[in-house]
Amino acid sequence: MTTTPLEGAPAEAHALPVAGPADVRRAAARLIRQDRRSFAGVVALNSAAALAGLAAPWLLGRIVDEVRAGAGVAVVDRLALAIVAAAVVQLLLSRWARYAAHRMGERTLARVRETFVDRCLALPASVVERAGTGDLATRGTADVAAVGTTLRDSGPQIVIASAQLLFLLGAAVATDPLLGGCALTGLVAAHLATRWYLRRAPAAYLAQGAADSGVAEILSATSTGARTVEAFRLGDARLRAGREALTVARAARMRTLLLRNVYFPAVEIAYSLPLITVLLVGGWLHLRGAVTLGTVLTAAFYMRQIEAPLDEVLSHVDQLQSGGASFARVEGLARAPMSNGEELSTEPEGDRIEVRGARYAYPGGPEVLGGVDLVVRPGERLAVVGPSGAGKTTLSRLVAGIDAPTAGSVTVGGVPVVSLAPERLRRQVVLVTQEHHVFLGTVRDNLLIAEPEASDAELWAALRSVGAEWVSALPDGLDTVLGGDAYRASGPQAQQLALARVVLADPHTLVLDEATALLDPATARHAERALAAVLEGRTVIAIAHRLHTAHDADRVAVMRDGRLTELGPHDELVAAGGEYASLWRTWHGTPIP
Repeated sequence: MTTTPLEGAPAEAHALPVAGPADVRRAAARLIRQDRRSFAGVVALNSAAALAGLAAPWLLGRIVDEVRAGAGVAVVDRLALAIVAAAVVQLLLSRWARYAAHRMGERTLARVRETFVDRCLALPASVVERAGTGDLATRGTADVAAVGTTLRDSGPQIVIASAQLLFLLGAAVATDPLLGGCALTGLVAAHLATRWYLRRAPAAYLAQGAADSGVAEILSATSTGARTVEAFRLGDARLRAGREALTVARAARMRTLLLRNVYFPAVEIAYSLPLITVLLVGGWLHLRGAVTLGTVLTAAFYMRQIEAPLDEVLSHVDQLQSGGASFARVEGLARAPMSNGEELSTEPEGDRIEVRGARYAYPGGPEVLGGVDLVVRPGERLAVVGPSGAGKTTLSRLVAGIDAPTAGSVTVGGVPVVSLAPERLRRQVVLVTQEHHVFLGTVRDNLLIAEPEASDAELWAALRSVGAEWVSALPDGLDTVLGGDAYRASGPQAQQLALARVVLADPHTLVLDEATALLDPATARHAERALAAVLEGRTVIAIAHRLHTAHDADRVAVMRDGRLTELGPHDELVAAGGEYASLWRTWHGTPIP
């Protein structure tokens, strides 16, 4: 069984990295470059819409001045018609700009998701386990969703509103420099409030994301390890851990809520300052004859219009900070190690597995393997037995290349296992545990993961070899969709699919950690017989929690306290009267505790 935090492997999760501000800026710039033409088009459309929006206030000011000068109805009608035309043009351009921005946002989000998935698949299993699947799941769901909201909604809205804001301020200054300057001074309060908020928000939202990951990790570890929790009566301990994680998450959310409660009221006050300033100063200038009433009204209308884009910008700043923190967490996978060690171009010479002086300790924990020496000959069937905590599963992970030894070496054909590229490693050594995953997709999709070029005949042969004839009874056979709201495979069925993937991968060496444990006895016996025929001539290393597995092996390796204490054929070890003989007599045919 794959070690989990509940079972004592890594006692403490090691968080996945988070990208720094410079990395986030570079990643954002890279995304823009990948769709630069669309980005330029969105900017151009927004600029055109903002320019069209400047016409109405200026035309209104003209109407006031023309009426005061004695102009007739025809002049007012022409100017009013121009206002309507400008409003229609602005509406059409704005809708076009939003449509283009949303399309660009969806394409960009697709790239973010694809890159995230590629990086996830490149992560060594050991890195994921130590970080905790909750952290990775939160980044792939909540954080990616937050990035999507920012790209589709907040990002385009801020671009549009920023363009409108700049053009309106420029138009106010062009209408009258003094009134425009007064408007700019009225925005100081909004600038100060935003600056205060931006100094605190990024760290607060990153802390909130980390706290949410902690809650997800507690829930994930507790649910997946439910049997362990029940067996060892860890319910109260898991409840305490859950409460502590929720307390941290609540404190993090209260911190971001406090920032918003201070920021938004300050911004609301700042909205009205530009208009008030222009009206007061403009009225005083008009009484002195320095400006016309139409000029004052034009500047006031511009200030009134500024409220809408300013509100858009400031209301989306919060989402931008949340999305930026999420993007930093999503982009942080680029800084995670993509392999356990440096990949070598050397190909293994043969399939001999050698473990020399292998030691291993989980980060922050005691040593769980203490200098193991073991040679597994090609084609041999080796059973590894020992009490719980002896280091059996850890040894299997080293042989399968999931973890690298902290000292010593584990090689196949003279090449360190951890140096093999994933594709080469899959053809050489495969670890099969009690934990199996059914991917959302068809039965065929789930099998082609192991061998993308396999034909339907080969897929059916693999299914038959592990006793998965139930697939033929499904409504659509290999095209039946699994998971979600579709057909839900049971635990034994999921395990059979995983075994069929092993058959298709066709590795030379299999490391079996009770791969048939979840099958019912009849199905398990059938699968084991079928798998035995498939494994003929291959190297098999079986982590044996039941001694009947060891009885059928060529040799038995006995482990205790991270060390190899006995090694030899079953009959010889029983006759020797040592530790294995004691285990055989005491637990013959029953699970080893």
